[in-house]
Amino acid sequence: MTTPYTRTAPARTAHTPLPIAPAVLAELRERDDAGRPCAPFVDHEGGDPLRCCLRPVAPGERIALVSYAPLRRWATETGARPGAYDEQGPVFIHAEPCAGPSQGRSGYPFSRQGALRTVRRYSAEGHIVGGRLLEIPEDEEQGFDAAFDEAFADPRVALVHVRAVEYGCFHFEVRRRDTA
Repeated sequence: MTTPYTRTAPARTAHTPLPIAPAVLAELRERDDAGRPCAPFVDHEGGDPLRCCLRPVAPGERIALVSYAPLRRWATETGARPGAYDEQGPVFIHAEPCAGPSQGRSGYPFSRQGALRTVRRYSAEGHIVGGRLLEIPEDEEQGFDAAFDEAFADPRVALVHVRAVEYGCFHFEVRRRDTA
């Protein structure tokens, strides 16, 4: 049974970082977006970013590394047709249902000063309409807020994906407020 939580868990930020939805997580725990069966394991070291609850893995937690196609999943919800812009890549999730993001969480997940992120912008059709490299500044929240404000100043932008530069991993998505 999936533990319910909302995709718009409160965050004290100008924009709401979204975790992977519980229904999608349930599917990924069976078979990932590359068609592979889930292979859970215990992470004895911890620290990797969990996309189900937007926090780092704690040492000893049972997790899975799965292939996830966030734009494809969004397109299924909205009827968009991303075509060649559809990407999939590795993400860590809990091997079993979790409570989702902490209701008391503040700031943006997986944010540390000096880390490099791509902030990729997509139209309502699912096409890339720009993006930028963000080196997270000392004031991490202000840095992300400015990047998202810049992205959504373009009326064509429906959603933004944040990815790690080092591995290209999807971290989280932010949607335009009037379409979230």
